[in-house]
This record gives sequence, structure tokens and C-alpha cells, in this order.
Amino acid sequence: MFNLPNILTCFRILLVPILVVVLLTKFEGKEFVGLGVFLLAAFTDFLDGFIARRWGLVTRLGKLLDPAADKILTSAAFISLVEMGLAPAWIVVTIVGREFAISTLRSVAASQNLVIAASWSGKVKTVSQVVAIALLIVHDQLGSLQILAPWALNIALILSVYSGLEYAVVYARTLFSESQPPTEPTSPD
Repeated sequence: MFNLPNILTCFRILLVPILVVVLLTKFEGKEFVGLGVFLLAAFTDFLDGFIARRWGLVTRLGKLLDPAADKILTSAAFISLVEMGLAPAWIVVTIVGREFAISTLRSVAASQNLVIAASWSGKVKTVSQVVAIALLIVHDQLGSLQILAPWALNIALILSVYSGLEYAVVYARTLFSESQPPTEPTSPD
């Protein structure tokens, strides 16, 4: 149960409060410390999945914990960026709302013994979110390249909405076609 991939996932979750404190505390160089903490956490996401698949260490706990850790990390980072005035709240609410909606869809699927695997668009969405968050964290240090951060955020928004709709269309149809509402016994009137 607590193999290396799951330990890395738990480590990612433990990095989240550190990231938030770093981002929301004023000190010299906080942008680079925050970027380092965030990229370390994001790297553990790649590493835990790679190790789990490569060494056959995929567990039920890992399947549940890894996506939750991803959502916790990106949500906390995006919300901190709103507080810092670096990301519009409506974009962050849309992205975080998409994450909760897809997590709910996955939970419903799991209750019906269906697994919703990550799609190509979901993986690209994740990469775009990591890039956007990283650029926004160091936004003030980018000089003439500051324009990259809002562009990256808009791309992450578009990919988040697209992949969310893709999951919803593909898997909602599957879930609703396979789940039949329980029938009530009829009374002999």
C-alpha cells in the first residue's frame, strides 16, 4: 500500500501548504522558492506515475490518491495566484470547478466499477496548467516576457474546458446508459 509511488504522492500533498505559505508570504526571492517547490511537486506527479507503471506498483490507493493530489496542488496554486493578484478569479473558478466536476464523474464511475482513464486532452491540460502556474509564479521576474503568463493561463483555461467537456460527453453517456434506476416494487392494487 505505501510503496514508492504512493509515498511520492503523499509528499506532493505535503508540499502544498509549504507552497501556499511561500507564495503568500513576502520575502526576497519568494518567486523562485515558490517556483522550485511547485516544480518539485509537479515532478513528483510525473515520477510517481512513471515508477508505478514501470515497476508494476499500481495500487487502488494510488489510483485514488494521485488525482486528488494533483487537484489539491493545482487548486491551491491557482487560488494563491488569485490572492497575489496574478490570475483572474473567474478563470481560476472555471479551472478548479472543472477539476471538481471531473473528480465527481470519476467517483460516480468508480461506484459502478468503471475506471475513467486520463485522456490525451487531460494530460495536455495538466501540462498547460503546470506551465501557466509556473509562469504566473515568476511573472514579475519575466521582464519583457511577462506576456507569456496570461497567454499560458488562457491556453490552460481553454484546454481545461475542452477536456472537461470531452470527459463529460464520453463518460456521462457511458455512465447513464449502464446505470438503471432501481425499480420500486409495485403494489397489487
